Amino acid sequence: MIDAGQLRNGMTVELEGELLYITEAHHVKPGKGGAFVRTKLKNIRSGLVIERTFRVGEKLNEVRLERKKMQYLYQNSEIYYLMNGETYEQIALPKELFGENGLYLRENLEITVLMDGEEAIGVEVPFFVDLAVVETEPGFRGDTAQAATKPAKLESGLIVQVPLFIEVGDVIKIDTRTKEYLQRV
Repeated sequence: MIDAGQLRNGMTVELEGELLYITEAHHVKPGKGGAFVRTKLKNIRSGLVIERTFRVGEKLNEVRLERKKMQYLYQNSEIYYLMNGETYEQIALPKELFGENGLYLRENLEITVLMDGEEAIGVEVPFFVDLAVVETEPGFRGDTAQAATKPAKLESGLIVQVPLFIEVGDVIKIDTRTKEYLQRV
């Protein structure tokens, strides 16, 4: 059990039978009244994000999850195959476990698998991934007076807005937290 005043970004807590990952924790001490912590919590199993405020002094169950670095190998219909880089052991995980993170996978990408004992309960991808553009319309100079964008389909199936100069075959960097184009690699 930990006090709500000890909550920090990146911690995992159990609340109402659900495992929740703290994506944001802001400690607030108003001039009048008691201090509190405003948090954004992401449900590890469902991916749902909720906002919750805790008074300092409330007790929560902290859960210690093991994080294993694994390498994504390939997908076979509804199953993703991963390999532990240290032991070369391969595991198969269902597509549902990945949620939206499955849109950023490419062969040999190193990801983090969250383990509760021997059970895989979640997956974290790096904040930035490089993916190749497989489909986009040609962009023409002089189309607009402002920075214009166009949709581009990436090798993983993700569709993002990119600048007009991006062409098929270009490799681009994507921010996995916002699903936004950052730069051409």
